[in-house]
Amino acid sequence: MGKEKIVRSEEEWRKILTPEQYYVLRQAGTEPAFTGKYYKNHETGVYACAGCGEVLFTSDTKYESGSGWPSFWDAVDEQKLELLDDYSHGMHRIEVRCAKCGGHLGHLFDDGPRPTGKRYCINSASLQFHKKEEHS
Repeated sequence: MGKEKIVRSEEEWRKILTPEQYYVLRQAGTEPAFTGKYYKNHETGVYACAGCGEVLFTSDTKYESGSGWPSFWDAVDEQKLELLDDYSHGMHRIEVRCAKCGGHLGHLFDDGPRPTGKRYCINSASLQFHKKEEHS
């Protein structure tokens, strides 16, 4: 059971992503802290990759880390993420990418809450939030 990867040219990515999404997802950029649209989002739902729509995180694992970016203590499925060594900016970090489209999402740190101790520090620009529909 192989994963189907999404491959697009840079020109195609530029057409379907906003300039901010392109900067973050395709150029491994980072939005300024405390500015992302999902940083203070407390609604119930799921967070999908803005590049391909793959559901990566849920509101159940989102928490306020104080970092200035949406933070999650766990992923929906770690197989949906690629973790890579990142030595940019004179330090070692673990980069988090979408396994389906290769989009840069953010970084993973080991200072999160229980039960995982993980902090997926993710750019809002790399995500699409889908609110859970309330059923009465």
